[in-house]
Amino acid sequence: MRRRGESQLVAVGYRIPSALHQDFPGTETATDVLADTPSGRLYEALVKTGLATSVFGYAIGAKQPGFVVFGATVKKGESLEKVKDKLIETIETSLTKAPVTEKELNRVKAQAETQFERAFSDPEGFGVGLSEYIALGDWRLFFYGRDQMKNVTGKEADEAAKKYFVRDNRVVGMFIPDDEPKRAEITAAPSAEEVLATYKPKAEAQSAEAFDSSFDNLNARTTRIDVGNLKIALLPKKNRGETVTVMMNFRYGDAKSLFGRSAAKQMTASMLTRGTDKLTRQDIDDKLTELKVQGGPSGFVTTRENLPKALELVFSLYKDSSFPEDEFKQLKKQMIVMLESMRDKPDMLAKNAIDQHFNTYPKGDVRYEPSIAEALEELNKTEDKDLKNFHSQFYGTARGEISIVGDFDAKAVEKLIREDYAKYVSSAPYAEIYKEYKPVKAERIVIDTPEKENATIIARSDFSMNDTNPDAPALQVANWILGGGTGLSNRLIDRLRQKEGLSYGAGSGVKIPGKGDQASFIFRAIVAPQNLLKAEASAKDVIAKAVKDGFTDDEVREAKKGLLQSMDVARSQDPIVASSWNDKMSLNRDWSFSKARAEAIKNLTTEQVNAALRKYIKPEDMTFVLAGDQKKAQAAQKK
Repeated sequence: MRRRGESQLVAVGYRIPSALHQDFPGTETATDVLADTPSGRLYEALVKTGLATSVFGYAIGAKQPGFVVFGATVKKGESLEKVKDKLIETIETSLTKAPVTEKELNRVKAQAETQFERAFSDPEGFGVGLSEYIALGDWRLFFYGRDQMKNVTGKEADEAAKKYFVRDNRVVGMFIPDDEPKRAEITAAPSAEEVLATYKPKAEAQSAEAFDSSFDNLNARTTRIDVGNLKIALLPKKNRGETVTVMMNFRYGDAKSLFGRSAAKQMTASMLTRGTDKLTRQDIDDKLTELKVQGGPSGFVTTRENLPKALELVFSLYKDSSFPEDEFKQLKKQMIVMLESMRDKPDMLAKNAIDQHFNTYPKGDVRYEPSIAEALEELNKTEDKDLKNFHSQFYGTARGEISIVGDFDAKAVEKLIREDYAKYVSSAPYAEIYKEYKPVKAERIVIDTPEKENATIIARSDFSMNDTNPDAPALQVANWILGGGTGLSNRLIDRLRQKEGLSYGAGSGVKIPGKGDQASFIFRAIVAPQNLLKAEASAKDVIAKAVKDGFTDDEVREAKKGLLQSMDVARSQDPIVASSWNDKMSLNRDWSFSKARAEAIKNLTTEQVNAALRKYIKPEDMTFVLAGDQKKAQAAQKK
């Protein structure tokens, strides 16, 4: 496929048996051994050598024969052919030359076990996921697959690779004539009934408490601790699977000391898992797998048993990162390729343009939004020593917020945080950084992205408000009706998608800060290029009519109900509760503020909602950015 673009991709696919076939666990294991990052063989052969910036691989299991896909991303201008050859060579010969090792097999099994265990901690997600196994023939196949992965051998993975990862079972986006094709023969798979005929699943009952997620109970069940400048919220509760969520936010520096350091700041955070003074990137990855950690240093999920060691490991990542030069070069190359790939993507260009337009701080300020070209320039100038200097000057874990929600021993965790995190103090001066509202003149910005099949519209207006403003609840409800409501129940999506068929997805949001007063209303829609101008006109009409005519009593009543229900659902999710606690502690609040906000929403009148809409959402103040194939857009307009 030849199209415009800023990064390259080579993908290789192979047909594989049904997920019910006896060869499927081995095939899936071989895929993971080859494609894992950073321990996989493809990563070693392609990323570490600098041929590719990243690799991937995954198997699609279905009732009928499925497929496995491997791939690699390559910097524009570099040899794609060389990467393709090395990719194929590694996939098709690596496991023949060097069979799966015990360490590789145990790593894959540990990752799979964590995924299976973690599935139980999210009943809604588990229910949806179980439908995939029902489609295979029986919901019990989830447990059958779990037990099969526990028992899979390295030999089975080697044999599966040898049988299915072969030349004439391969697709690489080109056709190669051959008089004697070597095809992979896939034997018939048994039925689900045959697979399960003698299977007896192991009984593993898991329980969780019926947790009351009301505002008052969240306050009552949480222990708040201040250790110097470190604020801690601990909410222990019985979870299915004994899962626990950790969210961390550490604060350092001020506007002056961080000036011109944005690239170093971003890259330093990204390098935390790539090596310490005692651990390589692979060691870190293995430990995270062993401790059943999913996520990154600033936010992760693990289990009750593994939480103490996970916290110790994460503390070491923050404190002892060594910034290996080879890992720095890999990360830098990956980030450059990512930024370069954004230069012809309508959604990325539209977002960057709107952010640039609303810049009210000078270049170099941490609140400044750089253009893609500026970000690339800054990234290219950044060296490994800049990250080491940034880490030495700014990093610390003794100021900020840590929230832990789930199944854990609160006393043991508090002791660990006091002894480690609270004692690692940043040497940099600290002052809060927030954005202040400054008027920005509205414009209409058009970006041409020839031959792209998608187009994006983004509109934004800024105004002065923070979340203590008495109009804030009414504006939230107004936005819910206009474009923030879930599903297909708001005016923008109803007009652009349901009635006119112009947009794949559309909606709006209001950003109201807790500190500072730069608030925003933002509208976004994804459309086909030929619908770009029509969608713009329809969106403007929807917003203008809402401001002119207001909302009805029925709309306001349903919006209040929907918004309050969404708040109820959010409070039942541990990651959201933990993240919210961090936000609240940074503002010296608890859930009482949210309770008062919910009560204010409940008591709103239609008149108050319409008044807030007209006061803050002014169509004439909105900047619109249209990114897409302008030739197609103009041609459609003339019809």
